[in-house]
Amino acid sequence: MQPTMRNPLLALLAACALMACGPTLFIGKSDIKIVGAKPPPKIHKAAPKRVEIVDDKILIREKVQFELNKSRILEESHGLLDEVVKELKNNPRIKKVQVAGHASSDGPKAFNRQLSRARAKAVMKYLVAAGVEQSRLESKGFGDSQPIGDNTTEEGRDQNRRVEFNILEQDTPKKVKTVD
Repeated sequence: MQPTMRNPLLALLAACALMACGPTLFIGKSDIKIVGAKPPPKIHKAAPKRVEIVDDKILIREKVQFELNKSRILEESHGLLDEVVKELKNNPRIKKVQVAGHASSDGPKAFNRQLSRARAKAVMKYLVAAGVEQSRLESKGFGDSQPIGDNTTEEGRDQNRRVEFNILEQDTPKKVKTVD
């Protein structure tokens, strides 16, 4: 039984499989040629880096995740922090970084301030354990004193719960003289 007699779709699929979808779909008396230029290849834009040095910050595009109401860093954030370590190791011109912990306005102010301090310190300890010189780091907890989102909404409170990496000291890159 030939597939071309019973089911034309099956015949087309079989032809494509045999020809690997080349320019000729059928062989024989009724060749069908594909004409025209091939479409251009799709260009995939690279995803933005998760960690990037921008001016006086080490910008992270994901949040460092912690256990609820604790300073224990969740394993899912280790890769992100490893990328921060890599940026610091690759940029010795960065002399001092402040690991800044921030909180939302949920809960008592004193608790939020203490939790943000503990979380910033935990991140700093992680970076040191991964090979960043402790002398290049300091940690500080700001509690809910520096919101970036609206504390009256859950989305805003979520934005305010964050860790930031502020570059406090860095060498300016040396300019290379060009000869005209």
